[in-house]
Amino acid sequence: MARLTGARAGPARRWGCAATAFLLLLLTVQAAQRAELSADATAATINHSLGLLQRLQELLQSGNGSDAVLQVRAAPAADAKVFHVHQLLLGLQSDVFEGLLRNQSVLTLHEPPESAALFDKFLRYLYCGGVSILLHQAIPMHQLATKYRVRALQRGVADYMRSHLASESSQGHVVGWYQYAARVGDRALQESCLQFLAWNLSAVLASAEWASVSAELLLLLLERSDLVLHSELELYTAVEGWLGRRQPEAAVAERVLRAIRYPMIAPAQLFRLQAQSAALARHRAAVHDLLFQAFQFHAASPLHFAKYFDVNCSMFLPRNYLAPAWGAQWVINNPARDDRSTSFQTQLGPSSHDAGKRVTWNVLFSPRWLPVSLRPVYSDSVSGALQPARIEDGRPRLVITPATSSSDFAGVSFQKTVLVGVRQQGRLLLKHAYSFHQSSDEVPDFLAHADLQRRTSEYLIDNALHLHIIVKPVYHALIKAKK
Repeated sequence: MARLTGARAGPARRWGCAATAFLLLLLTVQAAQRAELSADATAATINHSLGLLQRLQELLQSGNGSDAVLQVRAAPAADAKVFHVHQLLLGLQSDVFEGLLRNQSVLTLHEPPESAALFDKFLRYLYCGGVSILLHQAIPMHQLATKYRVRALQRGVADYMRSHLASESSQGHVVGWYQYAARVGDRALQESCLQFLAWNLSAVLASAEWASVSAELLLLLLERSDLVLHSELELYTAVEGWLGRRQPEAAVAERVLRAIRYPMIAPAQLFRLQAQSAALARHRAAVHDLLFQAFQFHAASPLHFAKYFDVNCSMFLPRNYLAPAWGAQWVINNPARDDRSTSFQTQLGPSSHDAGKRVTWNVLFSPRWLPVSLRPVYSDSVSGALQPARIEDGRPRLVITPATSSSDFAGVSFQKTVLVGVRQQGRLLLKHAYSFHQSSDEVPDFLAHADLQRRTSEYLIDNALHLHIIVKPVYHALIKAKK
């Protein structure tokens, strides 16, 4: 909250009012000139707005003609930063400043140290409508914009944060941005951060950022089936490390451990965890039923297991695992050139009962497939000739089909997921994830807006399209879903 102190403005105030009135008059004249010239074919615009912005910045730096003073303190005993400002320019951008300065000319503002350090940048935005920021400055700048209700700056900083999730930083920043977005109620930024963390989880698990994940965020991530990581065992190992560092209360630790999908871990690894994991030793009673159920799942056929247990739940649904048993990477060089095909094998299911069973998948990629509405048709106007179709009218197509059908598929359906990698700020990250089910062989709207003809396309890495195809077996095809 600001503390207000009154003072007389004197001649400086009158000078500042005259200067700002002149500025408004100048802007009004410019607008009238544009309207007057718009109907004239010989019209031209003489634009010196950059010079005007330069003068406004100099006005802020020099304080000439100021009619108000801001004293910004980072702590009660700290020295104040003093800014000589112009009420009209602040009031045009912020109704909060307009109210505070209505009958006062000296304000003492108390800000957190991070925000106080950026206050000169914040004022520069109010004067000139632009500001440059770094990753670690995003939150304090957004806090200032929120506190003083500068809506355009709020939106601009939020957009900056969404577009810089992939940027490299020493300690990581996405977790902090997510927790800030949750605190201020920015749902769009919150969801963007959560999706980025889910799709690039392996990189996050290996970074210093993982230690700063809150219990609430960890539980949200563990609920998701779209996490992209090598295996469930990798996730368990990272969660155990998090529990060891954070030492949460028992109720939180038990909720976290119960969110692990133990049936997705092979029996040999489960035995090792029971023998060696400190977290399981400490909370064995809380997860004993899940471990016993996982061993039963691996011992029986899925159809037999489903007679006694509800397999229509997340515990028996694989996440997006990058291990070879679940799919394959496919790098397509020069993807705009011609059609390509490949094949790979996956394990029929996560149950050890199916460990020796494999499914072969054939994949077709076409860079310029034409929808029916754009395919060549006969024209009555030119002797029945075909109307040519333009290459640029086509769009990429990806079709995934099983090589053979088998009775072993009984009770198993397949969810197919295609991950598309891109390079952002020098890092290889996930850009898109397309998921579709057994009833369809083709990825809907696959890269519908990608321009693969352009070598600088954001979807290409060294002129190659990087895909990772995952096939997830789902065991509830013959099981009635819970309501």
